[in-house]
Amino acid sequence: MTPQQLRLRAKIGAHALWSKTDDRAAHTLPARTAFLDRFERETDPDGILTPEERARRAAHLRKAYFARLALKSSRARAAKATARRGGEAA
Repeated sequence: MTPQQLRLRAKIGAHALWSKTDDRAAHTLPARTAFLDRFERETDPDGILTPEERARRAAHLRKAYFARLALKSSRARAAKATARRGGEAA
């Protein structure tokens, strides 16, 4: 399958799933919990911090993660804009 066909197949599956789901938030809760727990595990792998300190540090780690994503996105948009203009400097 081509990448475009794979995306279309995934889109079909997603629409079929959501058509049968009553509570979207409940359906995605396990994935969201696992994603957020990852930052606490990375912050305190040995479990020695207090829950408050672990949560505080995990919040900063999570903010850093999303800031890195924003930076990558910004760079990609700038590169795309430069390419559209024919390679001239931004």
